[in-house]
Amino acid sequence: MGLDISVLVVDWERVGGFAAGERWGRLEDAAYPDGCEDVFRDGLPDGWVRFPDEVAEWSLRYEFRSTSGSFKAHFWAGKRWEDVREQAVPELRAALDAFLSGLFWDPYGVVVPPAGTGPGAPEIREFVPHEGGARNPYFLVACPPRAVPVLAAAWSVAEPLLDGLKGPHTAHADAPGRWIADHDEFAVLLREWAEVVREAHARGWGIVGLPF
Repeated sequence: MGLDISVLVVDWERVGGFAAGERWGRLEDAAYPDGCEDVFRDGLPDGWVRFPDEVAEWSLRYEFRSTSGSFKAHFWAGKRWEDVREQAVPELRAALDAFLSGLFWDPYGVVVPPAGTGPGAPEIREFVPHEGGARNPYFLVACPPRAVPVLAAAWSVAEPLLDGLKGPHTAHADAPGRWIADHDEFAVLLREWAEVVREAHARGWGIVGLPF
C-alpha cells in the first residue's frame, strides 16, 4: 500500500473556532465524514466534492483526476521539476519554485522566497496539533490563507510559460512508464493544483493535504 493524499480547502477561522485538540479530527471528518455515503458535485467545478452536513459550510475536498488519490504522483512531479528546473527560463524557474514549494515540493539546496507555506510550517503545527508518526504522518500540504495569494501570483507567471518547458522536459526529465512520465502529465497535475489554489484564493481559505 502506498501513501494517499486528500486535499481540502478550508475556512481557517472556522477551524480555529474548534478546540485545538479537536482540529485534526475535524479535518479528518471533513475529508471523509463517518457514516456519510453521499457526496455532492452539483454546482461545483470538476474535481470538487462536498458533503451534506456541517462540514460543507467550511470545507471542500478536491479529487485529483490524474492521480487516483496517490501521493506518488505529487512526489514524482517534484523530482521531475528538480531534473528540469535548470533548463527553465528564469521567470518560470522562480515562479514554479515558489508554487511547488508552497504545496508539495520540498526543495533541496534551492533558495525560494519564504511564504509561510509547506508541510512543516511551525504555525500550522501550533494551529492544528497532531501526534504524527511513520504510520500516522502529519500534513502533506499545509498552506494558511495568507500564503495562498503568493501561490496564485506565482501561478499567474508560470502558467503562460509552462508549455515552453516541453522540450527541456523531454530531454531531461521524461520517464516513460513511470509516475509523471512526461511534460503533459506534469502540466496536468500542476493545473489541477492551480484549480485548488484558485478556489482557496477566491474564498480566502487555506489548503491542507491529509495523508489518506
